[in-house]
Amino acid sequence: MAQGQIRKALSGFYYVYSDQQTFQTRGRGNFRKRQLTPLVGDYVEFESTNQTEGYVLKLLPRKNALVRPQVVNVDQAVVVTSCVKPDFSSNLLDRFLMTLEKKKIRPLIYFTKGDLLDEAARAKLAPIVAYYQQLGYPTFFDAEPFAPAQVKQLTTYFADQLTVFMGQSGAGKSTLLNHIDPELQLKTAAVSESLSRGKHTTRHVELLPLFGGLVADTPGFSSLNLSEFELTELPLLFPEFVAASAECRFRACQHDQEPGCAVKQQVETGQILASRYANYLQFRTEKKAEKPKYNGKRGKK
Repeated sequence: MAQGQIRKALSGFYYVYSDQQTFQTRGRGNFRKRQLTPLVGDYVEFESTNQTEGYVLKLLPRKNALVRPQVVNVDQAVVVTSCVKPDFSSNLLDRFLMTLEKKKIRPLIYFTKGDLLDEAARAKLAPIVAYYQQLGYPTFFDAEPFAPAQVKQLTTYFADQLTVFMGQSGAGKSTLLNHIDPELQLKTAAVSESLSRGKHTTRHVELLPLFGGLVADTPGFSSLNLSEFELTELPLLFPEFVAASAECRFRACQHDQEPGCAVKQQVETGQILASRYANYLQFRTEKKAEKPKYNGKRGKK
């Protein structure tokens, strides 16, 4: 029995990389009975007599999982963020960052279409970009979005990491991947002007060795609804709120209606970005409006 990592899953086969070789394997029959699905990124125990026949016997514990792209054990995510067409949305960016914080995945924020900004629009966006950088998120905001120096700087983060790409449809995820490695030849989809959103061009996922790490070749959008979050954990997913909360009057302050809230004070003084706080309050409102889940079966037999 050996251990390895699933680098590709296709047509019922799992391609396991182990000891500098790739083994084509199938899943054990009892995975389905136990409602387990091996996924790309999984570390597994497998047995194989040769490189084309083998079986995945056991899935090792995962540290996290993404839905789109469907990859597990992710270390970092490049959040591709459009400046215009589609317009920059701090709400969408904060949703991505919150999701990644929850899953303990490091975000890198890559702005595209900066070349379409006029001087005034660029000057307005620059302090927002600087704020996210100050939070500790590496940000990339070159006037020429795919400038070779900036793309090269991004790839210095790849070593020893499993990296995925995500972001709004039409933001340029596939184009960025093509600049990182032209051999990927990802199909780029033109943004639909009428809908102001792109068409999905995703296929199966494969992990490719690039720049000393692994990169998922298929960009995704990721699930951004708030159903997997608890209301009380939302404040813990904003690093600057966590830092400020030590000064709040109440230990479990939710930074909403409570008096003596240090987060609200820092919003007023401009230390915390007003749009971040507004988005946080909107996420809370959304969460409170969710219908409760029922585990039992409803209705009479």
